[in-house]
Amino acid sequence: MALQHDRTGQRGEEILAVFDTAFGELLAADPAAFRVKFRKMAASPFAFYRGTACLFYADLADGADSGPYLDERTSRVWIHGDLHAENFGTYMDATGRLVFNVNDFDEAYVGPFTWDLRRFAASAALLGHAKALGDPQIGDVVRAYAAAYRERVHALATGAAEDDAPARFTLDTAEGHVLNALRGARSRTRVGLLDATTEIRDAERRFSAGKTAVELDAATRYKVLDAFDGYLETLPATSLVRPDSYRVKDVVGRRGMGIGSAGRPGFDLLLEGGSDALEHDVVIYIKRAEVPAASRHVADPDVRAYFRHEGHRTVISQRALQAHADPWLGWTELDGVGQLVAEDSPYAVDLAWSDIDHPEEIAAVAADLGRATATMHAVADADSGHSLVPFSTERAIDAAIAADEKGFPELLVDFAHSYGARARADHQIFVDLFRNGRIPGL
Repeated sequence: MALQHDRTGQRGEEILAVFDTAFGELLAADPAAFRVKFRKMAASPFAFYRGTACLFYADLADGADSGPYLDERTSRVWIHGDLHAENFGTYMDATGRLVFNVNDFDEAYVGPFTWDLRRFAASAALLGHAKALGDPQIGDVVRAYAAAYRERVHALATGAAEDDAPARFTLDTAEGHVLNALRGARSRTRVGLLDATTEIRDAERRFSAGKTAVELDAATRYKVLDAFDGYLETLPATSLVRPDSYRVKDVVGRRGMGIGSAGRPGFDLLLEGGSDALEHDVVIYIKRAEVPAASRHVADPDVRAYFRHEGHRTVISQRALQAHADPWLGWTELDGVGQLVAEDSPYAVDLAWSDIDHPEEIAAVAADLGRATATMHAVADADSGHSLVPFSTERAIDAAIAADEKGFPELLVDFAHSYGARARADHQIFVDLFRNGRIPGL
């Protein structure tokens, strides 16, 4: 028992050290936001895992992730960086098409492609454990994901797949739970989002006073509007078809930006949108972009030097990884810090895992997510217009996996079980640290 206590105590210190590196500055600036974040993380092992990409990569670095699938090229792939089972959902792309794909690119970077696959596999194990799946069933889910990823990469590498099929999930191509998510997104309207956060006063729309809106003083408002002007310069020419679309009607501070955004100040801007009609108004947000967890474990100086700041890195990464990205997506600076700018879209609907319980259904959805992951990795290469990854990623990954076809799914299954167990144990350690006041600054 004493030995187990010592190991638990040592792991607790490791967790606190990683938290200090990843969250220390933000936590000191806004401890109240982190109390909320940590309470959400305390709710379940999966919620803890979602909020601790920093710990995941610290552990991965300690394990020296190399193996038969990583070489000079496959270690330099544009990756999502936080690819867990709940980071998939819908969005409206630049062509007006509703698409189901990977979302939330705050942690995107360049690194080994297996990092994304391992992070997803461990999340699948945690999800399966929460749904009381046995270890063999969890293994089947991970194998379904791995097999679909492998099949899609090979098809893309050999030219056997058309550009938009079958992994570009739209209302025309999706099935099952993925189609349900797209239909749910289609039922939403911009007016519905606007009615929830704004009101019409004196024949003009303005933000409503509420729990998430913070009125700005004149000096802060001026800084935000100046940052907005800088953002406009980062938009592609195709987005600037109607200059009046970018007329600012109102601006407020923003609270409650999600489990990963604690301590980060944010702002909402209400814009004119596509026409003078009030129902076409658009809400965009500006939020501080932070150092991605994976970047602390990538030594390549060329990658780090490629980006002006973290806002630039987030946007360039999303444009690389996501075909036809949000036309409102851009970056700016505020008080010398890089910021991400994007639309607060009514068409963003996450995959509803609460409705997916049967092992066969979970495996089928995991296979779709494997195809989506492969397509994402294949989009961001020499053909994406960025020089950072100057080769065909799908061909490099296809060749690497071909060297050991049988070992590929089993690598992910083994990791899913081992890291899933570690994350469950870490969650309990974290809860004990938090509830006993052991996290500095809280």
